[in-house]
Amino acid sequence: MASTDPSPLKRTIKKPQLHQMVPLADSTIWEMEKRGQFPRRFLLTPRCVVWDLAEVEAWLLLRRTKPIHRAPAPDVRKRISRPVRDADRSGEQPSRG
Repeated sequence: MASTDPSPLKRTIKKPQLHQMVPLADSTIWEMEKRGQFPRRFLLTPRCVVWDLAEVEAWLLLRRTKPIHRAPAPDVRKRISRPVRDADRSGEQPSRG
């Protein structure tokens, strides 16, 4: 029986193949998917999650052609848990006791 759907079959990839192509953490990929900045996964079976290979490749091509600027370095002087001391920055050793 021939199908009348003219769309070609899509090749899908699982998480290990995705990580070979896109070396991002699972949580980063998940957050980007939620924001619509990464191709969405879909269920192939109730326990098998896959991504469309063509969508991932198109996303990578877009990332390569569109420049992304680096995030600014954090101001370490604003740290709360381990603030930087002035003595540490000048190279002097703080006196102990």
